[in-house]
Amino acid sequence: MKIATWNINSIRTRLVHIVNWLTENPVDVLCLQETKVTDAQFPQAPFESLGYYLYFSGQKSYNGVALLSRQRLEDVSCGFTPIVTNIQPDWDEQKRVITGVIDGVRIVNLYVPNGSSVGSEKYKYKLDWLKILHEYLRSLLAVSSHICMCGDFNIALESKDIHDNVTTENHIMASEPERQALQDILALGFADAFRKFNTEGGHFSWWDYRAASFRRNLGWRIDHQYLTQELYERAISCIIDVTPRSLTQPSDHTPVIVELSTTPSCLRLS
Repeated sequence: MKIATWNINSIRTRLVHIVNWLTENPVDVLCLQETKVTDAQFPQAPFESLGYYLYFSGQKSYNGVALLSRQRLEDVSCGFTPIVTNIQPDWDEQKRVITGVIDGVRIVNLYVPNGSSVGSEKYKYKLDWLKILHEYLRSLLAVSSHICMCGDFNIALESKDIHDNVTTENHIMASEPERQALQDILALGFADAFRKFNTEGGHFSWWDYRAASFRRNLGWRIDHQYLTQELYERAISCIIDVTPRSLTQPSDHTPVIVELSTTPSCLRLS
């Protein structure tokens, strides 16, 4: 099973890029973030013609998440409130969370708030949002141990996830409170699929549009695939496909793809 995550920074602007990429890379599930479109305006036909079922939660101009799957998904829900019932509904005004199950694997597709700048109101919102995400995942783990949590986390967990020209102290997406919040979430039982196969720095998933950042490889690795233990053992590859970032009018992010074997590693023949 191949699961991809991609912040496409407007599904209508990047529609041709996504369709072409899926044609060349027919993954089982594509998780999209920053679709920036209402549900009524989501462009369904191009993806349905490729054989994908669509599940989406969007809003005008901002945020928005979607799941594109070659099989019908089960138990699909959007937002925190279907799972974490003791929070205010306004936590779901921003469309940032969608989940569904395929072949026993629960996929959680996330668009974590950016936070703007350390100490700002948006930064506080981000940290509070991550606390709610922690509770959301605890609830999901109580009923399933097979979870793939992926998306744009807007957090580089380690210094090697950022190009050398950045001073990380008190830098948004790299501040200690943000990193600690993500570490607390991972401590629930998640591991970084990309780091299973590549421990070196210099591999990024996002490059600013400014300062020729992509050409100079001044990037950040902020798009992640996190797996619970058994799925982590089943992971046979996890790659960052930089090709779409080199296209004309690209998203500033690029896809990250994890591949899971269908058989647990302990049962595979050597």
